[in-house]
Amino acid sequence: MSGDRWVPPTALLAVDLVILTLRQSRLQVLLVKRGIEPHRGALALPGGFLNHAEEDLLAAAHRELSEEAGLDADHLHLEQLGVYGTPGRDPRGRVVSVAYLAIAPRLPEPVAGTDASDACWTPTDRALSADVRLAFDHRRIIADGVERARTKLEHSALATAFCGPTFTISELQEVYEAVWGVRLDPRNFYRKVQSVNGFIVPAGPTRKTDTGRPARLFRPGPRTALHPPMTRPTGSTDKEAAEA
Repeated sequence: MSGDRWVPPTALLAVDLVILTLRQSRLQVLLVKRGIEPHRGALALPGGFLNHAEEDLLAAAHRELSEEAGLDADHLHLEQLGVYGTPGRDPRGRVVSVAYLAIAPRLPEPVAGTDASDACWTPTDRALSADVRLAFDHRRIIADGVERARTKLEHSALATAFCGPTFTISELQEVYEAVWGVRLDPRNFYRKVQSVNGFIVPAGPTRKTDTGRPARLFRPGPRTALHPPMTRPTGSTDKEAAEA
């Protein structure tokens, strides 16, 4: 081994945010249009470098979401999604990014700021397609965020947060279909929902559906972790018909 002193590699630390919501019955991700190089004009996840060595990662994530998209992250639960540090992922040098994920209903329209020239909600299937120009490795990060969201719907009662105070089974099914990207068989879905004790509970009177038939109303139950889980259909791709 050489007697030369080992010098640790230098890297810049950044944060990126995958913010997901349901809008117009589609799973959508928050994207900003970059107003500066590199990748000027490309869509990207909100994010950026830490301001200083003492800035906390989560604090940096909250700050970037506010600065680039005008969203208040205080009411969002940000969880760490992953760490991305493949060499060459950023032309400015060795950049390691810690990605955070939030999945929340009824989020407002974003407002672009700082180095973003625009901010918008974008359907995830469009963001993940080759037709959209995305900066850096953000397509991979979005894909990881979407997969985490789909898994969360399997194991938690998150889907009920995207319904009203009371909802029908069909309305709950629409949430699962939007996030999972599949069509579900209504009878099998009803059976699976009812098999999870405490997931949803009856909420009184019925509501007329678009077909004029009455539908039972439910509200979220006390259970937050689902046992058994609402397992996704296997062997299916987005937009394919599948049974639950």
